[in-house]
Amino acid sequence: MSATWYECKVKYRKLDEATGVQKMKTEPFLVDAISYTEAEARITEEISAYLTDSDEIKITNIKVANYAEIHPFENSDRWFKSRVSLIALDEESGKERKTNLYLLVQANDVKEAFDNTMEVMKDTMGDFTIPAVSESPIMDVFPYFSGEEDTLERVEKFTVLKDSAPINVHMDEALEMEDILTAEAE
Repeated sequence: MSATWYECKVKYRKLDEATGVQKMKTEPFLVDAISYTEAEARITEEISAYLTDSDEIKITNIKVANYAEIHPFENSDRWFKSRVSLIALDEESGKERKTNLYLLVQANDVKEAFDNTMEVMKDTMGDFTIPAVSESPIMDVFPYFSGEEDTLERVEKFTVLKDSAPINVHMDEALEMEDILTAEAE
């Protein structure tokens, strides 16, 4: 199951390191969730861990982020958005077709972000280019599973939430008509 990432803009009181004064800041965070409601609950839980009990947060916006993949790297403190163009040859027309996808890569600067994107893409079978790498405003990323979980509590919580998500049931009209005709015949 692929992750759905939600970009959550959170307004909260943050200490300005330059002046030493607390100011209201609105910053975007990324959270892995199943729905908007769960994204709101998860971001509230994650951000509240960094604040005191008297501090309040306000979630000003939640939207689905368009990142195909998220790649954290050790000893990096900023997030960069890399646009990767996958190149495919259209056999009918003989022209090249490019499909863009966006990766969120952690790095310390743009050059390192480019190198990290190349590292991520090195095993790709097809041709690709990296036309853009830019610093993202994302402050932090909160994946559902980071690989550091000691207990099964989070896995169980995830399973319960996943199972509660509505399933799109498609009705097969032919089978439905057969059921109706069988019921009428009896």
